[in-house]
Amino acid sequence: MASRIPMGLNTYCLRALRWNDARLLDYCGQLKLDAVFLQDSLDPKAMDPAHWREVREHAARLGLHLETGGGGVFPKTPDAIQASVDGILKNVARAKAMGSPIVRCVIASDRASLPPGPIEQHIATMVRLLKAVRSQVMDAGLKIAIEIHKDLQAWEHRALIEEAGPEFVGTYLDTGNPVFVMEDPLTTIEVLGRYALTVHLRDSVVYEVPRGIAVQWVPLGEGSIDFRQVIAKVREHCPPVYVYIKPITGRPPQILPLYDAEHWKPFPKARAADLARFLALAKRGQPYGKNMVVEDLQGRATPPYFLEAIQHQQREHMERSIAYARKVLDLGVKSA
Repeated sequence: MASRIPMGLNTYCLRALRWNDARLLDYCGQLKLDAVFLQDSLDPKAMDPAHWREVREHAARLGLHLETGGGGVFPKTPDAIQASVDGILKNVARAKAMGSPIVRCVIASDRASLPPGPIEQHIATMVRLLKAVRSQVMDAGLKIAIEIHKDLQAWEHRALIEEAGPEFVGTYLDTGNPVFVMEDPLTTIEVLGRYALTVHLRDSVVYEVPRGIAVQWVPLGEGSIDFRQVIAKVREHCPPVYVYIKPITGRPPQILPLYDAEHWKPFPKARAADLARFLALAKRGQPYGKNMVVEDLQGRATPPYFLEAIQHQQREHMERSIAYARKVLDLGVKSA
């Protein structure tokens, strides 16, 4: 029998609770998790070096492996690259002080957020940025984990890592974002698994609509993705990693207008075989049939009267997802 994969949670999924870092770590301890991924911390002391040491010690007392990092790093203009370098290095210092072996970063929120120009140009910019911090990252004994977001397809992401240098750059392998670039998450793992530094599980419903394909994030095990296959692929393609549960829910379905020629202009080299696999996934899918409070609308703050409901939902969806991961996927060491 294969050894169990250690499991944690991604704290971004609990953002409506507005817990500080200590409360988040205690929650992970109560759930008998093996790890915690501190993402987009809301702690008022998040960037205080004294706090970083406190977090590391607190995690150690609870027996939690800790990973963390920062957010978007892509310089929007040529003269902004130094600011991006400085931002990465600040997060390197924070990650090292907290005991994280990796530093998370994001290229862009989605493909449309990148500046004008071909994707090859943007990959070259990222390579230049990453090489500018290479020595400091390696001296700190860390690696940069670029999150699979809604920007690059897997083969483009792999090209970036291989050109920048796999000795200090790898992937934060998120199963929830590939569907937004018309990719089955199984393809993503097959292409990028060898470079995985951390794996985050997020489920989606993916289904056909008249304009194209609809996608929506849902609790783990309740969508279109076969997570038994996902974990089998992780075991086959990835080095030993911690797996984090990351159900970001409360968002409405998003339509990918595949029949609109404009939709494909940012993807001039999209691969037919990968699209065919994604379409097969959508043909098997259907809309989410369970109740969900939809409140996370782009450009709009959560209305105060929704807050209690969404706080309950984020915690309940997290605990439901963890239960599925334990019972169905056999994840977690402490809970074995």
